[in-house]
Amino acid sequence: MFTSEFLPLALENVSSEAARRKTDGWRFVQLLAVADNTGTGDRDSTVDLVYSYMKDGMLENLVVKGVSVGDGADVDEVASITDKYLSAFVFENEVHDLFGVHITNIAIDFAGHFYQVPVREPMTIISPEQKVARERAAKMAAMKAAKEKAEANGAGDGAKKDAAKSEADIEAKLAALPPEKAAKIRAAMEAKAAKEKAAQGGEASNE
Repeated sequence: MFTSEFLPLALENVSSEAARRKTDGWRFVQLLAVADNTGTGDRDSTVDLVYSYMKDGMLENLVVKGVSVGDGADVDEVASITDKYLSAFVFENEVHDLFGVHITNIAIDFAGHFYQVPVREPMTIISPEQKVARERAAKMAAMKAAKEKAEANGAGDGAKKDAAKSEADIEAKLAALPPEKAAKIRAAMEAKAAKEKAAQGGEASNE
């Protein structure tokens, strides 16, 4: 009978868990990475790693959540398990080249040339549509937070509060529009405001 389950695994326990599995007679099956879609900009900033081991018809998938990738100083380092399971070198080179996972001390290290890819870390790159959706969601969240904060404060002149609320509502609506359309509307609003300000300045000088 075949059974399978997913279990959590802490990043710092990757190597020790591999050693334990090796001693207990488990077979290493695979290592795979999955972008978790929490990044910003043009790519995902973290991935989940799944280490799969099998023994006596049981497949256990050990999941390391939120491994940071890329070139920053705070990028996570993942210990290689090739000192316990040499065959893992294929998977470790793969997740390095395709996802940007930093794996240390791989027994057979291709140093970033296991795959010949036209772009760096192709599996963490998000589509333009995903980027727009994320930016829109972030703007909406920021506008909502600002609106709730203003309402919670409950202080200040009533007219100013109404103006701030109106501005927040407008920004929330603009954030929901396609970037090009929102930019045109903002430009028109700014031009109108500048024209009104200039007109008010002219009236003041005439007085």
